[in-house]
Amino acid sequence: MNGVDMFRDLQREATEWRRYLHENPEPDFREHNTAKFVAEKLASFGIHHIETGIAETGIVALIQGERGEGPTIGLRADMDALPIVEASGKPWSSKNSGVMHACGHDGHTAMLLGAAKYLASTRQFKGSVALIFQPAEEPEFPTGGFKMVQEGIMDRFGISQVFGMHNRPGMEIGKFGICDGPIMGSQDDFDIIVQGRGGHAAHPHRTIDPVVIGAQIIMGLQTLVSRQTDPMETLVISVTKLNAAQSYNVIPDRVEISGTVRTHASGLRDFAEREIMASAQGIARGFGADIEFKYLRSVPVTFNHTEGTNLAIDAACSLVGSEFVNDKMRPSMGAEDFAYMLEARPGAFIFLGNGRTADCHNPAYDFNDEALPYGIGYWVNLVDTILGE
Repeated sequence: MNGVDMFRDLQREATEWRRYLHENPEPDFREHNTAKFVAEKLASFGIHHIETGIAETGIVALIQGERGEGPTIGLRADMDALPIVEASGKPWSSKNSGVMHACGHDGHTAMLLGAAKYLASTRQFKGSVALIFQPAEEPEFPTGGFKMVQEGIMDRFGISQVFGMHNRPGMEIGKFGICDGPIMGSQDDFDIIVQGRGGHAAHPHRTIDPVVIGAQIIMGLQTLVSRQTDPMETLVISVTKLNAAQSYNVIPDRVEISGTVRTHASGLRDFAEREIMASAQGIARGFGADIEFKYLRSVPVTFNHTEGTNLAIDAACSLVGSEFVNDKMRPSMGAEDFAYMLEARPGAFIFLGNGRTADCHNPAYDFNDEALPYGIGYWVNLVDTILGE
């Protein structure tokens, strides 16, 4: 196994890749220049099996080891950026107006490219490594992870296990975090349209006021978590959008309410869909109104399999030492579409420290280039852990 110093020689080059990608961000399913850049780098490393255009702009490349037959493991990095105006003030800030790498996918791509260069030059493993460069992790359903799985990459490339990694602002550089079982939540989204009867704000008695009804619905949804679910189980219901009339003196005909549902327990997704509709409908009808309801199941729970988790822990510990690996990390309620790949194959998802940076999805965020050799080293040690002799 290799310590992190083995990979510091790759840091300068990986930093150049990362900053180029940061300057040239592309949103979901439009990562055309990013994919071209990745494919050209992979080819320059002497990797000959490179397939592009998967899930529109995704790539899978195979590196075959020189130590005989063995399984194929998948290593995944996401490539897409977000529709955010950058405010990091860095010299390599986005050149594409209204789009930025606010979640570190530029760093994820650069780290997997660094690992690809190292592995392609050594090939001291059995079996094969499938490098998965995924588009569109950020959007609503269907995401790039879902589409790559639906297009059959696991069977097509013979992938037996799959692994992912994400940077973590606030966690020290050189530290890793992981846990067995659920590590990130599912994401479902809902829309409620309250249909009332509008009128003049001076005469509310002549209306069926959907604003008041909407307010009652929003407050009523809070009791689904606080009074109808086991407090030992995780469920978040957050209302995030509210759209009504745009005038001081108008009571509108309708109000639109939208929000998100997060959980680590798959069965609670059924509960939330059923009970959000029942609660909203009951409140609305009590006031003489009615509702329209839509519920979209976007991303499932990101669930780490025990064997894959242990392999990931071993790889991280061999790189930085066990004192820098938190193997009982508290799960996050954020969602990650790598969940679809973990539904298709066993494996694990791990977090890598990004230091004291702005949080992901913040306009001031930037990936910390000091994390690059740790991510590259983790990928290489993971291959050694699983495919080495």
